[in-house]
Amino acid sequence: MRLKLGIPSKGRLQDETIAWFGARGVTIARSGAGREYAGRVEGAPELSLVLLAAAEIPGELAAGRLDLGVTGQDLVREEIPSWAERLEELAEMGFGFADLVVAAPAFWIDVRDMSDLDAVAAAFRARHGRRLRVATKYRRLAREFFRRHGVADYALVDSAGATEASVKNLAAEAIVDITSTGETLRDNHLRVLDDGVILRSQATLYSSRVARDTPERRALRAALSARLGLAAPASA
Repeated sequence: MRLKLGIPSKGRLQDETIAWFGARGVTIARSGAGREYAGRVEGAPELSLVLLAAAEIPGELAAGRLDLGVTGQDLVREEIPSWAERLEELAEMGFGFADLVVAAPAFWIDVRDMSDLDAVAAAFRARHGRRLRVATKYRRLAREFFRRHGVADYALVDSAGATEASVKNLAAEAIVDITSTGETLRDNHLRVLDDGVILRSQATLYSSRVARDTPERRALRAALSARLGLAAPASA
């Protein structure tokens, strides 16, 4: 019996995840082929490994098909309603930093914060007969944030490609998107609102609260947590 760990299947997130575990004496090596990659783990007999797209990992954890998983906090909070009831954060991993932000055109010099955006949205609807469009891939988090700030006269539109280009391409008037350095926003003549940071995200190791639970599996989770120098999961 082993615990099933899901980690990102490619890119910098995978590399840094492997380095994070390696620094704690757990070696991860990739093997296999196809959509769902596999791998081997050395130094942690409690674990078996599956490599998945980072965006798939929250759902697999919430369904209990993974015991543990590494993914971004932004993905978990967007994809899993009441996520803390189904997942537990074991460790923020210190990489994969990105902010989810509200950004508006830089030439909107009088729009500095969310209250300004609310006023502009109301004026936009009065003038154009439709709501101000906000392009995003983060509909749940955007909607909750706008509600907290009392912004109502807007419409979320799905971003199929590069969200930062939505305003330039006349597909939206503002955006909600993830950014690491802000460079791409600046290249597209967008500016983050002063109070427009929705979430500061990073890669995080999660434990599933709904995965199959037995005394043996609790013992495995506790042993792994000790091996990684973490507090044992609350369910362990």
